[in-house]
Amino acid sequence: MTDKATLQILANHFRAASESMAYTLYRTAQSAFVKETEDFTIALVTPEGTTFSVPLDYGATWYPGLDYGPGIERISEYNEGDVCLTNDPYSGFLATHTPDIHMWKPIIVDGQLVCFAVGHIHNTDMGGAVPASLSRTLTEIHQEGIRFPPCKLYDKGVLNQELLDIMMTNVRQPEQNWGDLKAFVGALNTGERKVREIVAKFGVEAVTQGMHDMLDYGESQAREILRSMPDGVYEFSDYCDEDSLNGYPCRLALKLTISDGEAELDFTGTDTQLTSSLNVPTGGNPRHTLMLVGVYYILYSLNQNLMLNAGLTRPFTCILPEGSVVNPVFPAAVGMRSLTCGRLRSLIFGAFAQAIPERMPAAPAGSSSIVNVMTTEPKTGRRIIAAIDPIVGGSGGMPTRDGTDGSGADGAYLKNTPVEINEAEVPIEIIRYRLAPNSGGAGRWRGGLGTMLEFKVFSPHTRITIRNRDRSRFRPWGILGGKAGKPSDSILNPDTPRETILGNQDFVIAEPGDVFRIFSPGGGGRGSPLDREPARVFRDVERGFLSEKLALEEYGVVIVAGAVDEAATETRREERRAETDTTAFFDFGPEREEYEKVWTREAYDALTEIMFSLPVEWRFFIKHRIFRALEEAGDTEHGSAELVRRAYEGLLDELPQIREAVPA
Repeated sequence: MTDKATLQILANHFRAASESMAYTLYRTAQSAFVKETEDFTIALVTPEGTTFSVPLDYGATWYPGLDYGPGIERISEYNEGDVCLTNDPYSGFLATHTPDIHMWKPIIVDGQLVCFAVGHIHNTDMGGAVPASLSRTLTEIHQEGIRFPPCKLYDKGVLNQELLDIMMTNVRQPEQNWGDLKAFVGALNTGERKVREIVAKFGVEAVTQGMHDMLDYGESQAREILRSMPDGVYEFSDYCDEDSLNGYPCRLALKLTISDGEAELDFTGTDTQLTSSLNVPTGGNPRHTLMLVGVYYILYSLNQNLMLNAGLTRPFTCILPEGSVVNPVFPAAVGMRSLTCGRLRSLIFGAFAQAIPERMPAAPAGSSSIVNVMTTEPKTGRRIIAAIDPIVGGSGGMPTRDGTDGSGADGAYLKNTPVEINEAEVPIEIIRYRLAPNSGGAGRWRGGLGTMLEFKVFSPHTRITIRNRDRSRFRPWGILGGKAGKPSDSILNPDTPRETILGNQDFVIAEPGDVFRIFSPGGGGRGSPLDREPARVFRDVERGFLSEKLALEEYGVVIVAGAVDEAATETRREERRAETDTTAFFDFGPEREEYEKVWTREAYDALTEIMFSLPVEWRFFIKHRIFRALEEAGDTEHGSAELVRRAYEGLLDELPQIREAVPA
């Protein structure tokens, strides 16, 4: 066992090594999505593949608990100079959609495998049916670009040119992909060099013992935080707006059980896997990192001295029903899993908010739309594909302050790309890029504002993909009397006779002169808006964050001649308090309230029972037919399990082959 002082010294060295790896990648990558947005990860993992060190200052924050073991074990032999890769979500569930190429390099010292340098980069494009490879319209993994099971890109330091040629032949911007891969290899080489220096300083035995003790320490910290929470069972549900293009909502359900330093997250009641790309590929792993991202954020917010590593996952066990959206079976499409993951984080936040309301914020925006443009340069005809910006919403109102504007807590690691860089790399004109007024949910602590981007295109048949479009219907919820944030939207040619409201549509073809506008949702509010100091409300009005109209309607603040009328405000607020229930724990917004009049908890329980009695290939179809039957029945006031069962019985009469497909 490593003593605590030495353990912290080792942890600092390993973190410095991982930071150096990340910095190498960040400074040498070619695509804007890696070098500007920083959608990449870097880590050090044990010989078994368990993550024990990650950087804090660079890259995405999803993966401190990622298990590289299923990828590592698929390579039969490791030698110095090897670099392995995979982007296939179904080869061990290491990669989770095709643009994410995971790579790992063995670090061998004096013949002993000490650890691996690992990480991933999000390639702007990996081929497939649409530019940037991702769209909710895709229905199977084969449409989402070329896939590579775990294999060697370098064997004993020699490049596998044939493998590289296959990749470059199938992607739309090969020089960009190869540039990022070379930067990635450089980062892994940096990790190898740094770990060798650590081993030379401390010795192999101390380093090996230290990495395992770091995992144990991370576990003990997570258990300590859980023990600070009241034991109990906390249930919550949330929705993605659509389970497919123009589809029905996708429900995510969670029963959180906290007991003596452990937590079980039971996702039973979550929708069955979808015939769209919103599925989350976990393989049923009870500690899959995608299911625990929200947990990492909560733990780190409650203890910022946390040792971020896979030890944090040990006190948590997820129940992930097979054939559900959180455990799909091959060949389900999974490219848009990040959209669903955004909602999973809100789901986890909602459950923990009931356990520790005094320490939890309202919902963050939960929608980070990644805008990609594929076009041609007018002068040269050169084809260009690039990620323009992540359009991130605001974070939820905090226990002691407003939510962060334009940086949605769980999506804050995605950096924006400067306007000058976008216009230099892509032939578009950025017209406006700003915070979105009136978007934050009202509250004693208001939700953070969303962002708005508007740009013009100049070339014919410009294809725009807007990954992760969501929250156009179901809003980020408010808590403790706070109000839900405003929803998102996107528009083609706004404020013109040709205006088209796109909602959650994530693929658009634009022609020369067309203008595209997108804005993200705001975070939910926390606490009653009638308790917010009028001076704060007035300051928001002065800054253009809030209109005078909403200051009156949502906060009861009367502004006359450029100043707060204190007496009129107090009168208005007293009237509002008498009219309004400000004690509700959650405010979901009117859209969800109306929806759940029909789709009650009991109705969903009945639907879940039916869905999981069916073979996987029937589930999505039957779900849509039951939803359609209830729509046609037109009963918007008496949603019940009986209505769902009757609709299903009608389908059995209409389609007797369903009975034949159901296992005896």
